[in-house]
Amino acid sequence: MSTSVIEPGTRLAGRYRLEERITDSGGSAQWKAIDEILARAVAVRTFDPEFPRVAEVVTSARAAARLTDPRLTQVFDADDSGKSAYVVSEWVSGETLEDMLAKAPLEPGRAATLLYEASEAIAAAHAAGLAHLCLSPRDLVWTTGGTVKLLGVATAAALADVRSPDPAREDVRGLGCLLYAALTARWPGAPELSSLPAAPTADGAVLPPRQVQAGISHAVDAIVCRALGLETTAQEPLATPADFAKAMRGVPRTPLPLFAGLGGVHSAAPSAPSRPSPSTAPRAARPTAAPPRRNAAPPQRRTPGAAPSPRAARPRQNSAPPTAPVGGPQTTSGSRSPLNRALLGVAAAAATVIVGMSAWAIGNAGDSPDGGTRNAGVTDPGRGHASASPSPSATRLTPQGADGMEDPKRGSHDSHINKNPEAVLDGKPSTQWETQTYTSSNFGNLSNGFGVVLDMGRPVKVDHVVVDAPVSSSVPLQLRVGDAKSLSALHVVGQQEGSGQFTIKATQEARGRYVMVWFTTPVPPGFKAKLNDVAVYGTAG
Repeated sequence: MSTSVIEPGTRLAGRYRLEERITDSGGSAQWKAIDEILARAVAVRTFDPEFPRVAEVVTSARAAARLTDPRLTQVFDADDSGKSAYVVSEWVSGETLEDMLAKAPLEPGRAATLLYEASEAIAAAHAAGLAHLCLSPRDLVWTTGGTVKLLGVATAAALADVRSPDPAREDVRGLGCLLYAALTARWPGAPELSSLPAAPTADGAVLPPRQVQAGISHAVDAIVCRALGLETTAQEPLATPADFAKAMRGVPRTPLPLFAGLGGVHSAAPSAPSRPSPSTAPRAARPTAAPPRRNAAPPQRRTPGAAPSPRAARPRQNSAPPTAPVGGPQTTSGSRSPLNRALLGVAAAAATVIVGMSAWAIGNAGDSPDGGTRNAGVTDPGRGHASASPSPSATRLTPQGADGMEDPKRGSHDSHINKNPEAVLDGKPSTQWETQTYTSSNFGNLSNGFGVVLDMGRPVKVDHVVVDAPVSSSVPLQLRVGDAKSLSALHVVGQQEGSGQFTIKATQEARGRYVMVWFTTPVPPGFKAKLNDVAVYGTAG
């Protein structure tokens, strides 16, 4: 069945109802669809019978389905055995890096945060034997749920027929290009991978980002240069995504906004890569004096009331129609009309009211003897403060150890919770703490909740924690702090719902020796509680 004759309403495998065609080019089409069995939105890619790499794409999608890092797009299904081949993956809503940079470069700390998450995700894929090979600003998404998503691992290369003799080095170069773009709003890679303006060059080599945009530290500039193979002083090039992630771990990072997409983000898919030309890859800088800064035109910034930037609306020229990656993001940015700005103003005012009402509710909730809250109507005491920025004086604190904790019913005990609680402290995405599997969303009626409690070794003042919950659907987590390692002594000071890496802000005074992240409900599928990492930020004493 050709993609040209597949229409909205078509069902694949008796369950995936195609609703809206997002892209249709290059022999395949990307759809927004509904999984009628699980009642959720999904992304579905279909293929023309003549598409030459159907088997390769489906095989790559099946390999990608084994990846567990929540920052990588999850593949749900892939089949080429019937009349219509297809790949089904999660529907990602948010703002791509390219969308963000149509407005202005990112603040360096936020650029570092975004690329640190992306590099860890790519490192996890390489640890599983998979690569991306054609990273672009359209593949990195800040979702509407406040998490990072990286699209197209394994599948984008299969769609574009891209191969590399050194996949690790190729993906390091791609990460370097993304960091360069995030810092400067200029693209140093193959032009078919992004519609951003090209990075300025001298003698055929891209200029280091510090020569293009003010405010970039030497440390971040050096990471970009090492990734792109530009000349650096006494530092070796980065060889693997894990090396890139390790380098990013040592530079200052600041949180990204909680919500993506305010200001004109709609549901449509961006372009996927064409096959990059070897001649467009950045090459090592020659030992020559840098030209004056005026030669590097600053990125255009939109002022209130000004017309949209021409590049945002300008169609690409001299290139074939793009193809969206499997599971590609369902995002695009539009120009902001006066109506958009008015709606944003209303949304901001409404958010302010909600924050104030939530703060009042939290202040009156209190703790009950069983560790819950007295006010049964406050189901998520931290969400009203989710947009509050962590304190700039908060630094990462080092716990002395970790233990699992549970609130059992009828004397039951989960034997898994103390097998590997230190996994939340090792910084490795491949290790995690988890409970055993339960049969229902109330822990099989065997427990009231589970958590990991961190011993800080001394009393600390907690500002926020950053957690990494390796799940595909949002889960509510409580932040508890106290002076004793018992559930009754650990009081709820904040709560946030999310998946992947997200922040739980303390919404009231939080001082004590012990810090706990607590699950009140398990995570489907599998119905268990699990965490990859927990980082505590605050001040000692």
